Amino acid sequence: MKKIVLCLLFVTMQTLVTAHDFRFDEMTYSPEKTVFRLFAPTDAKGVKVRIYKDGMGGKALKTVEMKLQDSLWIAEIQGDLRGRFYTFDMGRGECPGVFAKAVGVNGKRAAIITMSDTNPEGWTADQRPVCKSPADLVIYEMHHRDFSIARPDAQYPGKFLALTEPWAIDHLKSLGVNAIHILPSYDYGSVDETRLADNKYNWGYDPVNYNVPEGGYSTDPYRPDIRIREFKQMVHALHKAGIRVILDVVYNHTYDIDHSNFQRTYPDYYYRQVAVSDSPLAISQKPVYSNGSGCGNETASEQPMMRRFMLESVKYWINEYHIDGFRFDLMGIHDIENMNQIRQMVDDIDPTIFIYGEGWSAGSCAYPNELLGMKANIYKMPGIAAFSDEIRDALRGPFSDDTKPGWLGGVPEEESLKFGVVGAIRHPQVKMKKVNYSEKPWAQEPIQMISYVSCHDDMCLVDRLKASIPNITEDELIRLDILAQTAVFTSQGVPFMLSGEELLRTKQGVHNSFESPDSINHLNWVNKAKYPQVFEYYKNLIALRHHHPAFRLGSADLVRKHLEFLDAPNGVVAFRLKNYAGRDNWRNIIVILNASKKTQQLTIPVSTYTIVCRDGVIDEKGLATITGDKAVVSPQSALILHDN
Repeated sequence: MKKIVLCLLFVTMQTLVTAHDFRFDEMTYSPEKTVFRLFAPTDAKGVKVRIYKDGMGGKALKTVEMKLQDSLWIAEIQGDLRGRFYTFDMGRGECPGVFAKAVGVNGKRAAIITMSDTNPEGWTADQRPVCKSPADLVIYEMHHRDFSIARPDAQYPGKFLALTEPWAIDHLKSLGVNAIHILPSYDYGSVDETRLADNKYNWGYDPVNYNVPEGGYSTDPYRPDIRIREFKQMVHALHKAGIRVILDVVYNHTYDIDHSNFQRTYPDYYYRQVAVSDSPLAISQKPVYSNGSGCGNETASEQPMMRRFMLESVKYWINEYHIDGFRFDLMGIHDIENMNQIRQMVDDIDPTIFIYGEGWSAGSCAYPNELLGMKANIYKMPGIAAFSDEIRDALRGPFSDDTKPGWLGGVPEEESLKFGVVGAIRHPQVKMKKVNYSEKPWAQEPIQMISYVSCHDDMCLVDRLKASIPNITEDELIRLDILAQTAVFTSQGVPFMLSGEELLRTKQGVHNSFESPDSINHLNWVNKAKYPQVFEYYKNLIALRHHHPAFRLGSADLVRKHLEFLDAPNGVVAFRLKNYAGRDNWRNIIVILNASKKTQQLTIPVSTYTIVCRDGVIDEKGLATITGDKAVVSPQSALILHDN
């Protein structure tokens, strides 16, 4: 009976979405009147909208009963409500609705403002930086507090506005990154915006209001317009610097169920449930929610109104905030059809907007795996990329055990590394039976693979090397750190790095620092002067990629045509980008990556070569020349050379 009811509900909702082009415009303001709309059960009793003077505290100035019209609950309130706040209540507690565009402190009440008033100077002329291919991107993942909280000269440490300051822009431009992936920046639940002096930390993967910037990163969380304007100022400053902005979106779950805006407006519609008969809790007769997110719930992207919500939310961030890309948290929870619809919608707006995500879930989902946005299904989602845990774990060891090393620590993971080098595509020289995690290539094109060795939700690279390689020296640590990034940035995927790695970032060995204090998560800016050779290497490595299209061919056919692996001893991966790959001005480029602790000699095609990378130094003008068919690479380092 329950399955029949759910099917009937699905059909009813599908009819609703088809019949009504409802875009979650829950509030439409004009000086004469404000119209409120709510998607809630048609059999609900006493659905109300309440008007308040402030974003928290005080009694309602007005309470209005909403009326059911064409499957939506509607209320019109005459007069000018600008500057007021509102909530909806259908009997499960007040909330700002599911698509609030402005909120008061802690996001408890939605705000009535004019969005055009939040536009900073020059916003209407703001332009998205040019990007001809995702292969041209260099993505830098950052958390607002991490990046600026310990910067001595930051005027707005830990805030959106820190990324408008000259020191921040100068650092990013000097490093050479051209896309900033900001960790969740919408209104989230774990930080009390009325107690910011407590310095409570969180990454923000606990969504409350998906379409409003987080107040804790603004200079005044009590003012709904301030957080919006300052977010736009941040985007505008980065755009002027030629840097795109990618938003981390977490549509796969909510902070909790009972207090979520979804549950308080339409109970149990937006969440997947486990069939009662399949659950050991069946005796309770209460709903049992699927937990593919590992956070207590998972949203039902296949439900028509959840699908519409995600589409409209992505579109809103693009149009209102000029966002240039989206990273989908636990994309493996969302259904493939939904992700493809989002890609198609985004293509209609601007096909250069990049979409990628985690091609896995954190637990079993109440939806068939073959229909979900898992990494193995990326070939079914053209124009969408996924993180490669193959190259990540090949380099530094498995996610499941911080103490186990990877290729950098002497484990024979050459084939998995090769798979990452080609961009997770089919390549005749990659033996898939020896590749970790994947039995077959999952990317149709190399731009569907995110190449990386570290990100926010794991040990940063320095800590992982220390944890997995006993008694590692500082010199060895630096050599292996930059060797790992050389593999990432010379691969054919889309390169991605965690902020602060260019400063030899450490989180004091903490693997999951999502609520560790600033003392653990902050970037240590002193290291920029302490280890200038590290920043210089990162900078020159990124510049090498930017200057030479051979490293970013962007096409599987071109990769198979121009990239060939060379015979190499254990612990070494070597490849050649041949015949002016990508119309490069270097005829043949050879990259040799040596993780072993001894000097290695390789046979290479006979020619006269210019060495541009050797012993932790990169100089595109040349460090030396060699002639013949032998190349010698130092222990735990990279050698890059070319002929003309």
